[in-house]
Amino acid sequence: MHIHNVYFWLKDSIDAQVSAAFEEGLKHLSTDPSIQYSHYGRPADTHRDVVENTYSYGLVFVFADKAAHDRYQDGEVHHLFLADHMDKWDRVAVFDIESL
Repeated sequence: MHIHNVYFWLKDSIDAQVSAAFEEGLKHLSTDPSIQYSHYGRPADTHRDVVENTYSYGLVFVFADKAAHDRYQDGEVHHLFLADHMDKWDRVAVFDIESL
């Protein structure tokens, strides 16, 4: 199993309409056939010293294996998301986990 975690820090200049378009982009991104499980959203309302919650949106995709993840990375849905939305964020962080 390959777990793909992505965190986006949107630009401060993003308004509600652009943010809604980004959310629609995440929804469409989640339809890639290589993804077994997907979830995306805003930071939870948890406040402890060890919790990172300064990001705007996060997503978690679960793939059967790294090969499925790689198909997703090269897929049309992913490339369309990047073309339509990468100008909206200042920072993105990716944390991939390979199950033991």
